[in-house]
Amino acid sequence: MAELRHNSSIGARATPSPRKRDDVTSPLSSDNHLPRDVDDDGGRDRHPRDRFRSLFSNHFQLLDDSARVYSPNFKILLFIVTVVAFAGLFTVYSVITHLNAPYLCTKDGITLHCPRVKEPPSLWENPLSAATSWKPCAERRSGSISDLPEANETNGYIFIHAEGGLNQQRIAICNAVAVAKIMNATLILPVLKQDQIWKDQTKFEDIFDVDHFIDYLKDDVRIVRDIPSWFTDKSELFTSIRRTVKNIPKYAPAQFYINNVLPRIKEKRIMALKPFVDRLGYDNVPQEINRLRCRVNYHALKFLPEIDEMADQLVARMRNRTGSPNPFMALHLRFEKGMVGLSFCDFVGTRAEKALMGLYRLKEWPRRFKDGSHLWPLALQKRKEGRCPLEPGEVAVMLRAMGYPKETQIYVASGQVYGGQNRMAPLRNMFPNLVTKEELTTKDELDSFRKHVTSLAALDFLVCLKSDVFVMTHGGNFAKLIIGARRYMGHRQKSIKPDKGLLSKSLGDPYMGWATFVEDVVITHQTRTGLPEATFPNYDIWENPLTPCMCKA
Repeated sequence: MAELRHNSSIGARATPSPRKRDDVTSPLSSDNHLPRDVDDDGGRDRHPRDRFRSLFSNHFQLLDDSARVYSPNFKILLFIVTVVAFAGLFTVYSVITHLNAPYLCTKDGITLHCPRVKEPPSLWENPLSAATSWKPCAERRSGSISDLPEANETNGYIFIHAEGGLNQQRIAICNAVAVAKIMNATLILPVLKQDQIWKDQTKFEDIFDVDHFIDYLKDDVRIVRDIPSWFTDKSELFTSIRRTVKNIPKYAPAQFYINNVLPRIKEKRIMALKPFVDRLGYDNVPQEINRLRCRVNYHALKFLPEIDEMADQLVARMRNRTGSPNPFMALHLRFEKGMVGLSFCDFVGTRAEKALMGLYRLKEWPRRFKDGSHLWPLALQKRKEGRCPLEPGEVAVMLRAMGYPKETQIYVASGQVYGGQNRMAPLRNMFPNLVTKEELTTKDELDSFRKHVTSLAALDFLVCLKSDVFVMTHGGNFAKLIIGARRYMGHRQKSIKPDKGLLSKSLGDPYMGWATFVEDVVITHQTRTGLPEATFPNYDIWENPLTPCMCKA
């Protein structure tokens, strides 16, 4: 340093001749790079390391000289270097933070702890501006003139078995009315067939208001309560192949019934259509037929008054659980053992649980299961594509990311959840105000409904229909009928249909931070809340009744 200071003082001192001045001030002169006490010949004999040190020392000398002569430029350079250094430090910090980001939520035993999210303004309903452009228009027209022919001019009678659970039966009834209209036939009140899973003996009149059903549709289709008295062998209608039309393809067009079914009905006078699950298409039938199906679904099919009254009580109790009026959410949780098994997806669990599930699948679906070796790649692919039911813990994380607080009141419509309380724990711990109809009622109140499984399902259906927010977790007739009905009633009601593909990708990313996850969930689900959607070929009118059943407001 003394040497550097010495040289700089020399450089600042006036020199008597141009030659000496150039020797001192020119950075290109080799003499300037040598110490005063060493001559040129001695410099060549020094160790390279010493020469490097000399060069390094004189480099700082030059910087010092430049700082004195060009101080404004030096300040700019120093500023740029400082900015670049800070930018580098920030980048390094960001990378380290990203690599050490928590896996969305912390887990304490079976409890998940997720950061709280600010509640958005549209948490409990869709924006008014996006939900008021359409109105229902499938109801019966007052003062309309019936175009039904006389009773003795009917082309014959059709009889159907409505199979499956309550909601599949509902769809079959709507389709039966539409098919009767297409063929100008009389519809015998459908029989609700016992299902191998539901194992229920409910009759039509045990669940629906028959008088209202027949009266509301009297200008559209002729409906009779029972098989005509002149047809004496009623058992033949249930068992005889000669009285059954069995070759109806799925999603058949209206013309198929006219060309292939109607001639047989005219010949036999009374025929059963079996099977009758999804035997009528959507975009291959006239629009007035689709509108008729909506009329049946949303206006003609009403549950019995006692079911409606009990459902209204459940809704009132949900809205007043905090002592003052509060909104509530209805969650349709599809995670029963049968659903988990049928999905052939893989879920979190112990080896023992997975082994037992494998045995269950082998017993129930032996052809699909085989030896099980091919199922693992298939399960991964299905989860990646969003075709697996959401687990309760996944639902909890999603709802928290959407902004729903811990205090949210949630009504759970579900069967027995696979895995029991341990599986439900993450959801229940994050949202402790979570109840079922059994917890909202007394045993005596539900006893009268326990005689029929479909009556209990009807209660869940109505509570979900009247909730402030409805959340589905997997596909199925229940969810799509609820979403479609809430759309028909007005798109203001929020019906959340999770993007399970996004959730699968995000929940499987160990580097996904909570803020990024929240942003992805919120943005993606802005258009998945039951808002008006344009229809498309082969669309499902039960989930989206927009074009055939609604009109511009």
